[in-house]
Amino acid sequence: MKFETMRIADLISEISMGPFGSNIKVECFVDEGIPVLNGSNLDGFVLKENSFRYVTEEKADSLGKANAHRGDVVITHRGTLGQIVFIPEDSLYDRYVISQSQFRVKCNEKILPEYLVYYFHTRIGQHKLLSNASQVGVPALARASTTFQTIEIDVPDVKSQRKIIDSLETIRRKIEVNNAINENLEEQAQALISNMIGTYSISAIKDELSILPKNWHYHSLESITYQVKPGTNYQPKRISHGIPFLNVKCISNGYIDTSDAKLISEVDYSKVHKTWQPEAHDLLISRIGTLGLVAVIREEDLPIAVHYNFIEIKPKTVPYEAMYFLLKSKGFQTAYHGLAKQSVQEYVTIDEVASLQIPLPDDITLFSEALIALYKLIENNQRETKYLVQLRDSLLPRLMSGELDVSNLNI
Repeated sequence: MKFETMRIADLISEISMGPFGSNIKVECFVDEGIPVLNGSNLDGFVLKENSFRYVTEEKADSLGKANAHRGDVVITHRGTLGQIVFIPEDSLYDRYVISQSQFRVKCNEKILPEYLVYYFHTRIGQHKLLSNASQVGVPALARASTTFQTIEIDVPDVKSQRKIIDSLETIRRKIEVNNAINENLEEQAQALISNMIGTYSISAIKDELSILPKNWHYHSLESITYQVKPGTNYQPKRISHGIPFLNVKCISNGYIDTSDAKLISEVDYSKVHKTWQPEAHDLLISRIGTLGLVAVIREEDLPIAVHYNFIEIKPKTVPYEAMYFLLKSKGFQTAYHGLAKQSVQEYVTIDEVASLQIPLPDDITLFSEALIALYKLIENNQRETKYLVQLRDSLLPRLMSGELDVSNLNI
């Protein structure tokens, strides 16, 4: 498979920066209209459309080339650097307004937008994209639109690009399907909890508790677990090898992702581990800053160390699968956030969380069986997704470098 080295300037037909901040003020936003992109929309390979703010069509029209359309590529030049996504042909909207922290490009006939995006997600692509970055103050790319056009990349013919992209997009779409299925399963679980205990209050205050039916009782969180305690207050040093040390950024959709975790040395971990021992099926819930993120520690996650911004919960009378959904339920989350105190960051105290009163039926089996089944389905999908991510990350640099030749594939 033959590659040609080309400058970005020769691969695009249009490039434009986002509007000045003064062009989109708070008062410009409306309840519906043309969506305005932010950093959360640029997390991954393809535009994420789970949250937007909007401006009117007239306002979007006035911003001219700051409007992005299907097939465009959007790149962050200030803030969370390294973000680059394409707007798919099946996007929810036919146009978007990019933010002042972004710029957009339109590819010409020599390169597919998907290929450009996947290339810049490789290690060498990220290096080239960030080679002009300044870390003084807010991270930013100097003269972003100008320097981006000077970058050189290796590009095969469009037919080969399509074969490479088809291979990678098959994986991405399967990951999206798994995530959508899991969202539905989570909704089913929460509907079951709502039908079962949603009408009864969860609180640490006796006067706020509901009158329960026969064969139901309140139980403190502490009484249905072996322990409710914080993680370790060890402060990790910058090291290249060691044991993952979790913070809130490591929790994603209810499971633990250690790919970006800080590391703790094995020697220091052994010291921490003597007094604090996370085990498989323990639950974590964040208690400082971003409150209420929940995850289950799985066998494959160990060994790990967990920062004190989490509470560790060891289930006792309630199976961990059911406890996971219970901690994520609207009733528990409302009560949990109601305990929040304000310092530099919001936080909750261990003792108050441990004293939260949870209504449960005496026969916990009826409460748990369906939740356990739903959790197992979610867990299987998450494991498959984790494998697919590893497969994609393994294939990506090999496909982009030509190490894997797709020219003879019939896709």
